[in-house]
Amino acid sequence: MTEPARGGRAAQLEHTGLRAGWTTGACATAAATAAYTALLTGDFPDPVSITLPKGHTPSFALATEERTAGQATAGVIKDAGDDPDVTHGALIRATVRELRPGAGVVFRAGPGVGTVTLPGLPLDVGEPAINPVPRRLIREHIAQVAARHGGTGDVEVTVSVDDGEEIARSTWNPRLGILGGLSILGTTGIVVPYSCSAWIDSIRRGVDVARAAGLTHVAGCTGSTSEKTVRAAYDLPELALLDMGDFAGAVLKYIRRHPVDRLTICGGFAKLSKLAAGHLDLHSARSQVDKAFLSELAVAAGASAELAAQVAEANTGLAALRLCQSAGVPLGDAVALKAREEALRVLRGAPVTVDVICIDRAGAVVGRSDPA
Repeated sequence: MTEPARGGRAAQLEHTGLRAGWTTGACATAAATAAYTALLTGDFPDPVSITLPKGHTPSFALATEERTAGQATAGVIKDAGDDPDVTHGALIRATVRELRPGAGVVFRAGPGVGTVTLPGLPLDVGEPAINPVPRRLIREHIAQVAARHGGTGDVEVTVSVDDGEEIARSTWNPRLGILGGLSILGTTGIVVPYSCSAWIDSIRRGVDVARAAGLTHVAGCTGSTSEKTVRAAYDLPELALLDMGDFAGAVLKYIRRHPVDRLTICGGFAKLSKLAAGHLDLHSARSQVDKAFLSELAVAAGASAELAAQVAEANTGLAALRLCQSAGVPLGDAVALKAREEALRVLRGAPVTVDVICIDRAGAVVGRSDPA
């Protein structure tokens, strides 16, 4: 039984009720499978079915198909399900052209697919940004089509994404040195809604690229304002800036396994108060600012009992900070220090020096720890 890639309630997630979708790698595999089938038989299978690494067998409707002498092109519209994916709705095309016997499967980047220009990624510099698992999937399906219809399996596969270069500006690709468009991604072929696995994978690739470039100081930042603060403080190059978002734990756990000499964590006071309290996912849906915890930190920083009570009852973390600032109590520094302690706990003795910078919404530094 196949799972339709578009329409219906494909791949329901029992625990959330959200609809899963398909990665760019799965879509490219489906398009390449359809194109090679048409090249050998003259007919495009529509829908076209593929088998993903964990055994799922989705079928994809073709959005475009074109056959000329010696090559065929098929296109699939990406359905990311209920995930907030910037590539949702993108038209992913694969053009398959026959090569001489023994050439194998050769990959090319068409319009809208990036090219790797920096070391540190799982692809060599100069290669099209088609990741290893999608490459393996496409090779496997090309071989299956060849066996079924009498082909050699020696083909050039050019993957392109309509408007991919523009879409890529909303991704990490330019910072990672992937220029000209999007990456063709996916390890399971399935996009799990709100898993944020792509974001976490981008964090990891960011660390890899920084290390490969010889950088010894990187910064995990919760957003663009904190990036500006860090650049002003340390004059770090763009490659050193990790778009951490809410995933402090992802940064710390990956750097624990792949150390750099120094890590600066910079973010809004409220978010970093969550890290200080032991939360590694800083999203508002998964962790909350603990005002009682802030009250305890305020007391340790010199707050009176009356001020501590006000902090505990404050509307927001920022309101608690303002109360302490007015009284000359360095709550921001206390949060930064505690967040650094939590980061060091997660790093488990990895040879990484850590400092923390807390900012307000305008980007002003409201708390800071020394490196340790």
